[in-house]
This record gives sequence, C-alpha cells and structure tokens, in this order.
Amino acid sequence: MRESNLKPLLLVVCGPTASGKTALAVKLAKYFETSIISADSRQFYVEMNIGTAAPSLEEQDGVPHYFVKHLSVSQPYNASNFASDVLSFTKSFFKDHQMVIMAGGSGLYISAVCEGMDDLPDPDPVIRADIQKRFDAGGIAALGKWLEELDPEYCKVVDMDNPKRLQRAIEVCLITGRPYSIQRTAKTIERDFNVLKIGIDMPRHELFTRIEQRTDAMIAAGLVDEARCLLPYRHLNALQTVGYRELFRYFDGDISLEQAVADIKTNTRRYAKRQLTWFQRDTSIRWIKPSQFETVCRMVSDAMPGINF
Repeated sequence: MRESNLKPLLLVVCGPTASGKTALAVKLAKYFETSIISADSRQFYVEMNIGTAAPSLEEQDGVPHYFVKHLSVSQPYNASNFASDVLSFTKSFFKDHQMVIMAGGSGLYISAVCEGMDDLPDPDPVIRADIQKRFDAGGIAALGKWLEELDPEYCKVVDMDNPKRLQRAIEVCLITGRPYSIQRTAKTIERDFNVLKIGIDMPRHELFTRIEQRTDAMIAAGLVDEARCLLPYRHLNALQTVGYRELFRYFDGDISLEQAVADIKTNTRRYAKRQLTWFQRDTSIRWIKPSQFETVCRMVSDAMPGINF
C-alpha cells in the first residue's frame, strides 16, 4: 500500500524499436517490484506476435505485462482509447502501488497518457470521402505527396506508410486551414501521478545492426507463415505496419522473399529514425545508455523522495 500523501510515479521507458526497452523495463520492474504497461501499438493484437516482437513469457520473466495482445486486429483502437484505458488501469493500480512502468516506442500513445490528446476537429464526411477517393486512385504515394504539400514538418515524424495516419492529418489540415503539426501542441493535462521519462540512446550503427539481426530472427521464427495467415485482414489499420506490408507484396508476386526481407530491414530503420525524431523533440526525456540501470534507479529514487524501495 502506498502512502496516500505522495503522488505515484509513472516511469516511461521509451526509444526506437530494437533498442532494448523491454529488457531494461523488465529489470527495473523486478527491482521495484511493479508491473509493465506496454506502449507499443503494434503489440496490442493477439494475432500479431512474431512481427511485432511481442515479449515472450521468457522475456517477461515473471513480470506482469498489461496491454499486450489484448485486442483482435478487427477491433478499432487508437491513442485516445489507449489513454482512456491506461488511466482507468492506473487509477486502480495506484491504490496499492507506488509506481508502474510504461515501456514502448509509440510516441503518440505515450504522449496521450502523459500529456493528453490535442483538441482536434471532428471528422468531416465530405472531406474524408474526397481523401479516400485520392487514396483509391493514387495509393499511399498520393497521400504522402499531398501531406508533404500541406505539412512537411509532420511528414518527418509520421509513419508515411500508414494510410489512416496520413488521411487524418490531411483531413485536419483541410478542415482547419493550418498544418496538423502546429495543432499538436495542446497544454499538458495534469495527471494524478508524476511522470519520469527515460529514453534509450545507442549509436545508430549498433541500433541498425540490432534491427537487421532481429528481422532475421523473425523470419527464422516463422514470420512469413504468420503474415500469410493474416492476409484476409490486410486492409485493417492494424496490419498497415512494417513486417507485414512487405510480405503481403511478396504474396502478391510483386517482389521476391529476399527483397521483402530487405525492405523490412530498410523500412524498420526508417521507422526507428522517425521514432527518434519524435522523442528527441520531447525535452522532458532523460536519455541513458541501455546499460545504465543504476542511473535510472537513482532517478526513480530522486523522483519519489521519502520512499524506500
């Protein structure tokens, strides 16, 4: 039971894909005797296991994990839903615990929990229909070119291969007449917990090597078969992600398997760069090396004076 006069702590462990967030979060959770909330939007879905690098039971090492494989790909879910669900969870969890760890690389989802969502306009059916027509006629490339004209800044951080993200950004630009990027600066909503954000930093060449090695391990573990089983759902937003899109093209006969694997590695590196761009704009993140476990422990102790772990 935590002391009622002290705010609990949400420790965020963030960073690019393949940077070692899960390993560090598990080690910290075991040390502080707490649980982990996943903030990786690709790991929410039960049908997507290998391609999302969802932590295995062995990797979880006995630490309770929440928001991992709790949805079906057919269930619509977004950052606003996630924030609502996490806030509901923490309200209950913090009655008996001093802290919880949130680990992941989905910047928008982390921001939604920690700072709140921006007050953006409701969808406009007419504008949305026009955007869909452009997408149907020219595909993802047409949306990317359009958004580049409307908001080049947002193009630096958004997943340019995710049509739903591009469509929503274009819609907001057209409705408001202003770039989407400058509207994502709402004031932070005060939470009933404190937040400490830790970002994992590692040399770019080391990160890219880890990405290539993990991709090879995924293929060896059966990613091709997993993606083939998901072919009937390829139109769903959950499947608009690296690792599956490339293999769908292979199944279509557009590229070879060898090319699909190479494309997964390339697109994952690009995704990691966008994640870094997003996180580096957050001045509250304190960057550490993956090996600096003791440093993070001291940061947590400093953030919660009077608490003995």
